[in-house]
Amino acid sequence: MLLAVDVGNTNIAFGVMKGEKIVASFRMMSQTAHTSDEYGNNLIAMLRNNGIDRNEIEGIIISSVVPNIMHALVNSMVKYLGKQPYIVGPGIKTGIKIVTKNPNEVGPDLVVGAVAAHEMHGGPAIIIDFGTATTYVLINENGDFEAGVVSPGVRISAKALWEDTAKLPEIEIKKPSSILAQETISSMQAGLVYGQIGQTKYIINEMKRESGYEGIKVIATGGLGRLISEECEEIDIYDPNLLLQGLRIIYEKNKKTKPKNEEFEDRD
Repeated sequence: MLLAVDVGNTNIAFGVMKGEKIVASFRMMSQTAHTSDEYGNNLIAMLRNNGIDRNEIEGIIISSVVPNIMHALVNSMVKYLGKQPYIVGPGIKTGIKIVTKNPNEVGPDLVVGAVAAHEMHGGPAIIIDFGTATTYVLINENGDFEAGVVSPGVRISAKALWEDTAKLPEIEIKKPSSILAQETISSMQAGLVYGQIGQTKYIINEMKRESGYEGIKVIATGGLGRLISEECEEIDIYDPNLLLQGLRIIYEKNKKTKPKNEEFEDRD
């Protein structure tokens, strides 16, 4: 089985995969630093809780946008699972070209989403990830990574509201029954959720217009992707496991080569 690991700014998502099937998934906070032993013990416990023995893990692949935790995380994989993980980054085969002005600036999470979308749904396509940041990626019919848009995620916007204003409370992020809100909490919810829906619609339509591509598929993923997708007819597909599937696809393209022993800053 394959252990696919997506390290985001808020959470680390783990997926244990047998072929295309995700047999187990679990999460860990990425904002709190841990030692390699803490990562390792937590990982073994989560595998065990899902009925998976560590010896069943045949390979590991990681995509990360949080460099500071990588030394401890990678060391935990080597120490507790006995495997050197593949790291999505320069030198790894993805099957797509990045044709932006500075390919080295493109985050590995965006590449993984583009790979998954192209392999599973074809192109041209727009891939939207509703994570800590909301990202929009355009790929052409060949899967070439052509452009991207990055905006604050819904939770970032919500946090700014209740941290930077004196009287606004911390709230649950959900769609209120009406945009014509009549009290503080539903007013905030309306602004956050309908604001994200409006932004999403506009950016999708502008990306379609400026690219000039016909028949663009729009694929969404990420924690709040389902909520926004249900309210946005421009989104064709919502796939919560898009990045895990992208990691699997990249692993398959690279598994015949030995993973590099990456050097990371020691924060253990």
